[in-house]
Parts: sequence; structure tokens; C-alpha cells
Amino acid sequence: MSSPEFNKGLAGGALVTTRANRDFEDLTDPFRRELLAHCYRMLGSVQDAEDLVQETYLRAWRSFDRFEGRSSLRVWLYKIATMACLTALEARRRRPLPSDLSAPSHDAGQALAPPEPGMVWLQPMPDGLIAAPGSDPAATINSQAGIRLAFIAALQMLSARQRAVLILRDVLSMRAAEVAEILDTTTVAVNSVLRRARAQLELSRLTEEELIEPSEAELREILDEYVDAFERSDITTLVGLLRADVVLEMPPIPTWFTGREAVAGFLGSRVMGDRGHWRLTPTRANGQPALATWGRGEDGRYGAHGVHVLTFIGDQIARITVFQTADLVPLFERIPWSS
Repeated sequence: MSSPEFNKGLAGGALVTTRANRDFEDLTDPFRRELLAHCYRMLGSVQDAEDLVQETYLRAWRSFDRFEGRSSLRVWLYKIATMACLTALEARRRRPLPSDLSAPSHDAGQALAPPEPGMVWLQPMPDGLIAAPGSDPAATINSQAGIRLAFIAALQMLSARQRAVLILRDVLSMRAAEVAEILDTTTVAVNSVLRRARAQLELSRLTEEELIEPSEAELREILDEYVDAFERSDITTLVGLLRADVVLEMPPIPTWFTGREAVAGFLGSRVMGDRGHWRLTPTRANGQPALATWGRGEDGRYGAHGVHVLTFIGDQIARITVFQTADLVPLFERIPWSS
């Protein structure tokens, strides 16, 4: 968001460029990307997170002259952002993945359940939106705990307040006193909520082995094979990249599959189509390898289809999450594999 746009929004249409505005932007802009990551963890949606960050900065600007510095500027901004998220979550449903709602299918021929009306699904976050300008997105995001897709999905199972406490304490490593200040409560209450959140959160969902990925060069080589296999409709090559217990889920379709035979059978017979039907471009989401995808229509033209987010264990693909939402593709197609 550029400075003129920001000031225009604040001044009801009139462009205002004051020293106070410039001071505010200089002081608060360094926190914008981490606040976006925070709101995304809370809400599970890129668009909702961007809206809440915008709201956070508007609220902060309006009350900036009353900021007394009794807490750090960072804690003050997190207080505004967290309270905005908690208010937003009062009127919004949690965002799950299909694997959170039903048992998997082991049958490649399983009929797909229709999308559920009104269901809102978890969205992936492009690394480039929360990586520092000029940095390597992979290195930046991987250094930020709690951004991987499995962890974000697990957070959605918690209450809004449990989510906030666990993120602030365990992901952002804030002190209990700081979290109490943010949430207008006591340290005793914060510690109590944290214990319940930790107990409820299935931390095993993101196992240590899921954090062990190939080197960057090896990862890119495997991704190239994945892209080549999909674009050539070569299921044999694709099978060689998958773990025996691989999972495939495809929101907004509730049906999901597990096991190499079922996943490969489904992809080979019902997804890959003719040679050249798909085009895939490597990118990154949630600190993980991902691919923006386009499919060829009946007119021969390619249209945006969605985003594959891949979870690796070692040098094999353990999970393929295909977000079949064309509107997500523009967020990723401008974010290359590396800067």
C-alpha cells in the first residue's frame, strides 16, 4: 500500500502528506509483513488477513497521538491486530481442510462428494507476501515458526482466544505479561489458556520428519520432475515421487485420498488428462514448495485453476494439497521460486 493511497484512505479522499504521517509510516511499516503473517495464522485466509492488516493500520494511525510508549510499538500493533482478528472471528466460521472433516478414501474410483454450500476453506499464503523485500523467500519463511500449512490447519481447530494465546506465546515467543496486555487479561489467565490450547492442538500433525526436506537443488529437481510428469500426463514418473502413505486433498471437494495406489490412480485416471492439458509453475506457499496451475479449456486456451502445496518427508512427497480456486493463482504467479 503506497503512502498516497494510505493517506487518501485516512483523509476521506484528500491527499495528506504531513510529517506525522511520514513518522507513523516510517515507524510502523517494518512490522507490516509480520502482522500479515499473524493475521493469516489467526484467520486462515490471505484476503481476510490483508483486510485486517489494513484495518489495524487505520486504527493505529487514528490513535497514534495517544500512544504513550508504555509498551513497545510492536506489542501495541499486535494488540490492535489481535483484537481486530478476535472481533472478526466472532462472525466467521473456522477454515478447515477436507482431512479435518471426514475419513479418507483408499479407492481411486470413489465418487467425489459435491462442495458443501457455505463452507469456507483454509487458504495457502504466498511466501513472497510475508518475506522481507530482497530476501530469499524460502530462507525467510522457513525461519518463521508456525507458518507451515499443517500447523495453520491445526490452529483452526482451536477457539479464537486459544489460537491468539498460542500464536503469541509459542510462535512469536512473547512474554506472558505482554500477551496479557494484548488481550486485556492476567498472566494467570494467559497461562491457563495456553495449557488448554497446547493440550488440544495435535502437535503431532506437524512431525519433526515433515520438517526434513531435500536441499534446495534437490527440491527443485524433484519439482521439475513433478511438473514434467503432470504436463506430459506421465503417471509412472509421478508415482516414483510419492510416499506409500501419500495424501491428496482438493478443497473445495470434501473427498480426499490416501495411499500411493489410490492417489496415483485418481490423478492418472481423473485429473491429468491428455498430454499438455496442464501447465504448472513452481512457487512457494507456507514455507513449502508449491505450484501455480493452469488448465487448458475446450477452446485450447489456458485458464487459472489453482495451487498445489506439497509437503515432503525426505525426498518424497507426503501430501498434495490442491487448492482449486482460480482466484488464488494471481497471488502466486508473480511470486517466483526464489527472488
